[in-house]
Amino acid sequence: MAYGAETTTDEVLEGQKLDGLRVIVTGASGGLGEETARAMAAHGAQVTLTARDLTRGRAALERIREATGRDDLEVRELELPDADSIRTFADGWLADHDGLDVLINNAGIMACPLGRTAKGYELQFATNHLGHFELTGRLLPALRKGTRPRIVNLSSAAHKLSAVDFEDPHFERRDYDKWLAYGQSKTANVLFAVGLERRFAGEGLHAFALHPGGIMTDLGRHLAESDVVELMKRAKVDPGEGLKMKTIPAGAATSVWAATAGELEERGGIYLEDCQIAPRCGGLLEDPGYMDYAVDPEAAERLWTLSEELIGHAFEV
Repeated sequence: MAYGAETTTDEVLEGQKLDGLRVIVTGASGGLGEETARAMAAHGAQVTLTARDLTRGRAALERIREATGRDDLEVRELELPDADSIRTFADGWLADHDGLDVLINNAGIMACPLGRTAKGYELQFATNHLGHFELTGRLLPALRKGTRPRIVNLSSAAHKLSAVDFEDPHFERRDYDKWLAYGQSKTANVLFAVGLERRFAGEGLHAFALHPGGIMTDLGRHLAESDVVELMKRAKVDPGEGLKMKTIPAGAATSVWAATAGELEERGGIYLEDCQIAPRCGGLLEDPGYMDYAVDPEAAERLWTLSEELIGHAFEV
């Protein structure tokens, strides 16, 4: 079957049995995360949902249980900008489980007003990249025990808005720009997959980054109409035409494909889009594919070093 922009999660998983596959999906209290968890649970995977708001997380868990008939699913609290929350989640999960087969780093925030963590880190970079960087590192012992383990980082076409500014990643010396901050964090998601692949491919652990497509979810809860107009201007999209949008099942399809596709065996460090390996792009936001700076191995190493410095400890490689 030929996959594309309108392919859904259920179409990707048609005929597949994921029994015994252990999966964690961050940010699964709604939207893409909930749909990703539902689809994989419906095909037999044992899924842990994470949520910063446990009330919303439990509601999503109940919807998935009703849809799938599965009662062996769980939801746990995780606040990605909070190192203590990451440590608590990882320690608790590792105490209760053995191997981890798929980690889907789905949670994120987009184009929010300037915010900072307790350490002073810019909130989008801290949430979208640093939180997942630390979480992945703490879960490595379980991933190394997984069956053909994979790490899936949700990036975005918005990575085309900005490379990582290594001189000022937290907007301490330059004026804050919500879209540049978001783009930088999404570039970091791709570079993180490149760095993971370089370090762990030899162990059979592979990593991917992907663009899910434009989808109406809570990710855009901070956006005013003027923000959308500004995004279309930067994307060089005619406001009369609007941005191309997907349904949630189509938006989550590439995550599910990255986690399960047989054609991705023994591959990694690559950028995916519309359930396909994406090409190098021409630079416009609406163009398919990735920017060269997002897969640059030197930038990936520089980001890895910076990230370890910022979280205060190193991965066990």
